[in-house]
Amino acid sequence: MAHGVCEMLWLKRVLDELRRPIEVPMRLYCDNKAAISIAHNPVQHDRTKHIEIDRHFIKEKLEGGIICMPFIPSAQQIADILTKGLFRQNFELLTSKLGMMNIYAPT
Repeated sequence: MAHGVCEMLWLKRVLDELRRPIEVPMRLYCDNKAAISIAHNPVQHDRTKHIEIDRHFIKEKLEGGIICMPFIPSAQQIADILTKGLFRQNFELLTSKLGMMNIYAPT
């Protein structure tokens, strides 16, 4: 998640240099409610010590209003098409959301 935030900040800087600034918080969609609650939770627990630096980095960006982390169900997570093997119905739904089409389909 911290790597995704870094990529978003890089894109924000590129857009600022192109004089197309983003004024609204950038959305980092997450399908893990535990990760979202850890990022928002100000209390440090024993089980989250190994992610302490990343959590502080993400929390700083959340509190600064640079990013927001809305929950999205796994079935609607478009990035899954690039990282997981999916059933045909879900695969076709996500490819249609990306605007992809089968170039081998008969016309």
